[in-house]
Amino acid sequence: MDKEQEEIQYLGFFGILKESCNIMLSCKKIFLQISLALMVPLSFIYLSQILISDYLFSDIIQESFILDHTPTGTTSYNNVSNILSSDWTKLVVFKLAYFIFFVILSLLSTSAVVYTIACIYTAKEFSFKKVMDVVPKVWKRLMVTFVCNSIVVFAYNMMGAIVLVTLFFMGFVNDREIGAVLVIFLIIYFVGLVYISLIWYLANVVSVLEDVKGTEAMLKSQRLLKGKMGISVGFIVLFGLCFIGNQQIFDWFVVAREQENITSSRIGFGILCLLVHSGLMLLGLIVHTILYFVCKSYHHESIDKSSLSNHLEVYLGEYVPLKSKDVQLGEFDI
Repeated sequence: MDKEQEEIQYLGFFGILKESCNIMLSCKKIFLQISLALMVPLSFIYLSQILISDYLFSDIIQESFILDHTPTGTTSYNNVSNILSSDWTKLVVFKLAYFIFFVILSLLSTSAVVYTIACIYTAKEFSFKKVMDVVPKVWKRLMVTFVCNSIVVFAYNMMGAIVLVTLFFMGFVNDREIGAVLVIFLIIYFVGLVYISLIWYLANVVSVLEDVKGTEAMLKSQRLLKGKMGISVGFIVLFGLCFIGNQQIFDWFVVAREQENITSSRIGFGILCLLVHSGLMLLGLIVHTILYFVCKSYHHESIDKSSLSNHLEVYLGEYVPLKSKDVQLGEFDI
């Protein structure tokens, strides 16, 4: 990132994308190492859970069908019922384990990429070992932000469910209006969910580079997004479509085939989807980190590179976050 602070604010959608690709290609060694250590395992866990979940759920559907056509009270009914309960338990435990590992690797990946981009921005020397040493300490800050965001998402979903139930059971809509109400509700619901996601993505970067975390980081992220909301929405739509397309290919050519039939084409498509998913996650993290600097510049909040570099140092074995006073250096005139 050789652009001056004043120039960064003028980067648009394609400018940020181009800058992100240039950074990824110019520092391909470190990003390849990060990808192999974190992104590829994360993508492998994500794609594997799709395959395993489909396998377990297929068994559950088959057993449910058999149970529906078995006389109750018989030995066969009890056996199938026990197997069905066991499979449901396996699915729930598997999903819980997947969620825990996915969150941990996601936050570690975010820590590594954001820290690396900050080092590049400040022209600071870095190495894979140094990045991996800092990552676990930065991860703790991101976990606080993640928990706060999860609470917000849970409250938002609960509020949406209450509104929907109230509309239907309090008689505010009749049968002819149900379809229209559902469409309007879903549009509003997904717009709100996208907005919360945008805040969280940028809040992760704020949590790493500034002395704030949790709700403070999310509020700071919300302020920074003002004026750049269109670009942010563009990125979430772009990456969302790419992830959906990649997953659809995985479903068609890997998951949908016979589970026993392991062919070279199935393995090939699996590896291809794994690499594409890893690359998209890496590029997405770089884009949101660059977007942070663009938003800071747009709001005339300068970041002193020497101060940021000093705070990225590991001091006495602990990560030292960027203090607010180092970030809020006042406004500069364009």
